[in-house]
Amino acid sequence: MEIILIIALAVAIDLALGDPPNAIHPVAWMGKVISFLEKGGQKLNPTAQFLYGMGMTLFTVALFVVPIYFIFFYLGHISLAGSIIVAALILKSTFSVKGLRRTALKVRKLLQDDKLNETRYELRALVNRDTKDLPEPLLVSAAVESVAEGSGDSLVAPLFYFLLFGIPGAIGYRVVNTMDSMIGYHGKYEHLGKFAARLDDILNFIPARIAALLLVLAAVAKGNGRNAWRTALREHARTESPNAGWPMAAIAGALNVRLEKPGHYRLGEVKATLVPETINGSVQLFSIAASAWILICFIVGGIQIVVTT
Repeated sequence: MEIILIIALAVAIDLALGDPPNAIHPVAWMGKVISFLEKGGQKLNPTAQFLYGMGMTLFTVALFVVPIYFIFFYLGHISLAGSIIVAALILKSTFSVKGLRRTALKVRKLLQDDKLNETRYELRALVNRDTKDLPEPLLVSAAVESVAEGSGDSLVAPLFYFLLFGIPGAIGYRVVNTMDSMIGYHGKYEHLGKFAARLDDILNFIPARIAALLLVLAAVAKGNGRNAWRTALREHARTESPNAGWPMAAIAGALNVRLEKPGHYRLGEVKATLVPETINGSVQLFSIAASAWILICFIVGGIQIVVTT
């Protein structure tokens, strides 16, 4: 019963309050630790950078996971209610439904108001790409891609690892995913962030495909499930990431649009124009997929309870 209560309370906190301020947000703390540690590896040779990045990743995961493990080990013996509340608060910090929806809809509103410069600035919180020269259709594409990819790493994956390994699993996943978003890309982090990037690929392998299936199911509810499924199967490998292409291709097919990151990939066919209202469609699909995933988590949590009693 604790699993279901923790998930229910965490989701309720998210929908009611959204994300906590950075001062008390564990992900913000992770970011500060990563920013501090990565400075020590930037001047090393490529091999040393890779080894430093590996040690940095494992150390940061342990830094956040080990205390969490012992906190709940002892808290569970002191107060069950307190343990559930604290667990829900921490679990909520590892995923986001309201925050992702709110940011995407804010981008849509800025585009509708023809505030392209503000849109480009706002999108920096969602995408790892240079947005300063992107025209409106590519700004829409970036927002839709972020919603699709976020369905996996901002919702499905944290709850997936919570179901497998409890709060330490969700926190551990979030540490690796945060490291990947900060140092897991090419350029000056090519070697330093390689281990974190590959580990993130492994951890997201199953969640990304679950997210794609959920978006296909959401598309079925909207009457376009077949195209979402076909596009995901046909075009998921076009992205450099082995995982991101699955939910992005699925949502491209569901919306009948072509999503594009210039110089990197194109997903979907041009059947409809990318306009600000397209972001609305992506948010609707995400909301349906999120609801389905949370329901699945409740069912899995219930099965775990039955099996262990």
